[in-house]
Amino acid sequence: MLTNEILEEIHKFREDYAKSFNYDVAAMFADWRKREAESGRKSVTLPPKKKPNKPVHPSV
Repeated sequence: MLTNEILEEIHKFREDYAKSFNYDVAAMFADWRKREAESGRKSVTLPPKKKPNKPVHPSV
């Protein structure tokens, strides 16, 4: 099997990052929000998608 050095690096970074927060998703999310606020970049929040009134796949 071929190895992809870039993907391996990404996987290692993600693993190390998650491990630094003891795999606590809420703590990681709080860190992401903090970094987002500190970055000074503008972010976009989209409204939730509306559910269609009729089924997408009509039954036959």
